[in-house]
Amino acid sequence: MGVFYRWFGRPLLKFQDSERAHLRSLKLLRLFSNNPLTRSGLRLAYKPRKSVPVEVFGHVYSHPFGLAAGMDKNAIALRGWESTGLAFIEIGGVTQHRQDGNPKPRMFRADATQALVNRMGFNNEGSEQISNNLAKHFAKYGAPKVPLWVNLGKSKITPLEDAHEDYGATMRALWEFTDVFVVNVSSPNTPNLRELQNDEGLMRILDTCHQVNQDLATAGAEKPILVKVAPDLTDQQLEHVVKTARSSGAAGIVLSNTTLTRPEGKSAKEQSIFAETGGLSGRPLLNRSTEMIRIVSKMTKGEWPIVGVGGVMSADDAWEKIRAGASLVQAYSGFVFEGPSLTKSVVHGIHNHLDIHDFSTMKEAIGSGTTSV
Repeated sequence: MGVFYRWFGRPLLKFQDSERAHLRSLKLLRLFSNNPLTRSGLRLAYKPRKSVPVEVFGHVYSHPFGLAAGMDKNAIALRGWESTGLAFIEIGGVTQHRQDGNPKPRMFRADATQALVNRMGFNNEGSEQISNNLAKHFAKYGAPKVPLWVNLGKSKITPLEDAHEDYGATMRALWEFTDVFVVNVSSPNTPNLRELQNDEGLMRILDTCHQVNQDLATAGAEKPILVKVAPDLTDQQLEHVVKTARSSGAAGIVLSNTTLTRPEGKSAKEQSIFAETGGLSGRPLLNRSTEMIRIVSKMTKGEWPIVGVGGVMSADDAWEKIRAGASLVQAYSGFVFEGPSLTKSVVHGIHNHLDIHDFSTMKEAIGSGTTSV
């Protein structure tokens, strides 16, 4: 099925606007997953046959590979993602207020480099509507059988000094449906959002989210809160953000969001794409993301969970992030360029790497590449 996508599916995407192709794919996935026959077909074609369990954030994940934020902002294809075998699903970014996002066109695909440039601007239905959608989904189908994560963003109309209230309101609206929250202070497409990576802004947001946790949780049932940061931080800035997030009670970190840096285009068309404003994801982000994981893993002595995302196109890419210190790995652009078979190939590849390196568990593999010999 992976070969079929690369030979036929991906070439067809070249003739479509990137955002429209994205939305069509989501709707097809939802359609296929709502029919018992085609849902079984999805499981047969794409669900991994191997189990690579890892325990983190209060859950045992069947394997370390999940969906990154941005692919399914409004949670319209939850059954589809579950049917294709992902171990967890991250929806959003979700903001308190409904947003149409930035003017179109706002998503651009560089096929030769396997990169995407987007300036979507946190387009989503807003926390209240998404909460209603999830309530209907849970009532009809039950909760997903894999952990559901929510990526929290700031509404564009909310002043920066009130950002903590915006994040807290969204978390409150979605709390009952969510297993893990990710505080996104690193999208380049909301004006000045990255300023919230500094001490005062980040601490205020985390304090507010912890208060929501305490207000809504029964004894011992607070939801893990992670922080997602930008790859454009210097190493020194990264270490500072880590210290602030840990001291403020964050349960872990997601490394990393999209980047403002650009690679060399392989053609005039790609050069024009890379000249577009917005965040870049995909293959060019791979090495920086993995290096950030390695830095944080060493800094925290492997005691603070890391989620690796950025440029994962294969099992080898995911394995390098695990060896660098990631407990879990996510993909976004990888699904655009490799298709839904990416999940099976990554999970089976990780299983093979464990055998090759004589690791009996994922725990032994996490951070093994940072250990001094």
